[in-house]
Amino acid sequence: MKKFSREKILQIAEEKNVEFIRLQFVDILGIIKNVAITIEQLPEALDGKIMFDGSSIEGYTRIHESDMYLKPDYNTFAIFPWETSGGCTARMMCDIYLPNGEPFVGCPRGTLKRAMAEAEEMGYQMFAGPEPEFFLFEKDKEGNPTTNTHDKGGYFDLSPVDLGGEARRDTVLALKKMGFEVEAAHHEVAPGQHEIDFKYTPVLRTADNIATFKFVTKIIAMQHNLHATFMPKPIYGESGSGMHVHQSLYKDGQNAFYDPEDEHGLSEIAYYYIGGLLKHAKETTAILNPTINSYKRLVPGYEAPVYISWSTQNRSALVRVPSARGNGTRLELRNPDPAANPYLATAVMLRAGLDGIKNKIDPGEQTTDNIYEMGYQERKSRGITSLPATMEEALKCFQKSEFMRDILGEHIFNHLVKAKKIEWSVYKKQVHSWEIDQYLSTY
Repeated sequence: MKKFSREKILQIAEEKNVEFIRLQFVDILGIIKNVAITIEQLPEALDGKIMFDGSSIEGYTRIHESDMYLKPDYNTFAIFPWETSGGCTARMMCDIYLPNGEPFVGCPRGTLKRAMAEAEEMGYQMFAGPEPEFFLFEKDKEGNPTTNTHDKGGYFDLSPVDLGGEARRDTVLALKKMGFEVEAAHHEVAPGQHEIDFKYTPVLRTADNIATFKFVTKIIAMQHNLHATFMPKPIYGESGSGMHVHQSLYKDGQNAFYDPEDEHGLSEIAYYYIGGLLKHAKETTAILNPTINSYKRLVPGYEAPVYISWSTQNRSALVRVPSARGNGTRLELRNPDPAANPYLATAVMLRAGLDGIKNKIDPGEQTTDNIYEMGYQERKSRGITSLPATMEEALKCFQKSEFMRDILGEHIFNHLVKAKKIEWSVYKKQVHSWEIDQYLSTY
């Protein structure tokens, strides 16, 4: 990752004819926001002196205490590769600060940085690599998104005239020009579904990359007259979009999850980390799968994990250990979806794993059999329980968790509970198209 100084950013901005800068951050729901400034304001922005109204952002603060400041992370400076009239546009990801100079407790990026600080106190650094999936849909004559896919492709399919392939390629090229290291890009299982994977990086950069990736993907899709969506389950009967997150801890420059003497090549630290992920799986689900629609994906039969277990190969398990060993030893958590706030999601994964290490939580025996083919009694006899089946159930697990309250802090915790209760209440009162189709003519 490039290291930027204040002087270097000013130099590059002048050389590249940068005219506008987007100071970007996310709200507690993970929606990317930005304050756009002109090049003349860049020195002031680099000094953290750009102010915005926090009361206008979901879950931030009340109107009478709304002044907040954007403190950019210099190392996230990047120039968008698409052309705009009047010069280039750059972006920097920002932390949110209060007028008194204190970090804002409701800043999701700050939540992740606190989790990273705890890891550092224990001697660890987290690396992560996400696999975000998304759909590309056609638009109607008015330019509104539909759920009509532009292809009939399947897993790893390729068509040189496929608009999705072109949009995916242009997205990868745009990301590379911005400094991303893309490892793979391919068509996914469902028609119109795609995946772009990033190189393993320190977790803060990973979260920044996810937020930027979603923004860039939507922009590139628009240029192809398509709509990109990270909605977890937009089409009934097709696979939903997940965001598997590969993760590992490093200590003194070495992969802390690797032990060549172990039967599976895993260290005690790795087993305890798995134990922490499994122990806290139910209470973290509201963060990792944050929408009502998320739970339409988490059903048996579509490769999305439902049962709380781990395995060195079994893809029906919640935590899978890929076959790479040595420096590439890692764990894959398979239930997160791309609607998740990347900062809160990585923070709760890290803290859950660290809790497993601190308390030496045994993950139990791995599950090698296909859990989807097991009956309820067999799962019960093996101690395999399920993730929450609805957002309401996930929210109940979340609300009861002092662990989650500690990770997120009172501010984010309470605002999330309030927002999700409203969302669920509105959903329950709606009359959905399925009900019309099912009952209108019958009764």
